[in-house]
Amino acid sequence: MARLDTDRQKELEPNRIEFAKAEITKLGYAITYEDGTKIQFEFKGKAVTLFPYSGWHTGSTIQDGRGIHKLIKQIK
Repeated sequence: MARLDTDRQKELEPNRIEFAKAEITKLGYAITYEDGTKIQFEFKGKAVTLFPYSGWHTGSTIQDGRGIHKLIKQIK
């Protein structure tokens, strides 16, 4: 048995990517990279990567963690 429900991920991932892109651009950050599973943008001159389905975010200028709302709090 796989760890993730891939059908559920395929269904929800596009919506979560669009939501994350909208929230990040609303704060004035440009999306610099996007593929089917992650997005990247620059914060304080360094790349930040967000995996919207799982909510995991990482980068040298932020505290790594899980949850889009926690990421938004850090970059406001």
